[in-house]
Amino acid sequence: MAKVRVEFRNIALAYGKTQVLRDIDLTIEPGEFFALLGPSGSGKSTLLRVLAGFSRPQSGRVLVDGIDISDVAPWRRDIGMVFQNYALWPHMSVRANVAFGLEERRLPKDVIERKVAAALELVGLQEFAARRPSQLSGGQQQRVALARTIAIEPKVLLLDEPLSNLDAKLRVHMRTELLALQRKLGITTIFVTHDQEEALSIADHVAVLDGGVIQQIGTPMELFDRPANRFIANFVGTINLVRGRLEKTAAGAVFDSPLTGKVDLPATAHAPGEAEIAFRPHALSITAADGAEAPGKIWIRGNVAEREFLGEFLRYRIAVPGADIIADQPHFGGGIEFAPGSRVKIGIEPSQLRLLTG
Repeated sequence: MAKVRVEFRNIALAYGKTQVLRDIDLTIEPGEFFALLGPSGSGKSTLLRVLAGFSRPQSGRVLVDGIDISDVAPWRRDIGMVFQNYALWPHMSVRANVAFGLEERRLPKDVIERKVAAALELVGLQEFAARRPSQLSGGQQQRVALARTIAIEPKVLLLDEPLSNLDAKLRVHMRTELLALQRKLGITTIFVTHDQEEALSIADHVAVLDGGVIQQIGTPMELFDRPANRFIANFVGTINLVRGRLEKTAAGAVFDSPLTGKVDLPATAHAPGEAEIAFRPHALSITAADGAEAPGKIWIRGNVAEREFLGEFLRYRIAVPGADIIADQPHFGGGIEFAPGSRVKIGIEPSQLRLLTG
């Protein structure tokens, strides 16, 4: 399949007085596995529908491989879409479901049979061709929906929360299969999800939306390590936020708060004044209140308010003056644990602090 670029240029869409998308500018490179991530109502599924041709924006253009398709009918856009509920015909066999789009295109019977067989082989469902959807598991139904879409050889593959109906363990397995299939086909793929773990684990790049606005675009690691604003910091992963003031210095900047004291930061374009620093729970170290303090870290004293066992790690909520701090520590047999009520110290590497002003 050919790899194509997808471009949204100044897309705006409203339903009555409700603005759903606001001046969306976005480019998805050929062959990318791209995720649209955001909470319910953020506009991510609407943007997907704009590309598919099911929703029409009031302004802006959509380009596929440099060609403006804004006025092209949905069935002529050569775009395949897998819906959240899979949209399989319950009275048809797996083979008939996969063949449906090909038959609508009036292809010769032998061509249809060849393409259906190839699509079912690609998703590993050759042995299930005669079954009905009701005789399949959720993961198998999803693969039928994928095979039906792949069979028509679309230029772009759209996935609208295709894993949301699966149980947790199967979701992890199926997202791995999705990525492997996408890499094999090389098709430009856009994946909509509200699940940050899904987006971060399989996407090449992610656009995070909120209120119809793209808040940040980046690789999963960029979004996690360098959130652009408070919304991204809170939405992508778990975060600790500390309010304070930013002061410019000849060498860079200083962040000052009652909790951290004065912390030297690199030069920043942020204006002096009210600001927040953000840091991830896994970037913290915990020691007993009377334990040794490694040099170079910021140390904060507090009490363990809660402890939660999450398998691979222990999550502590630590009460410190004027705030609660979340700290994650790896769990392993024989490791040090702190019971609720324990007096502890939290250590933070200054390099792990991220300055936020948005």
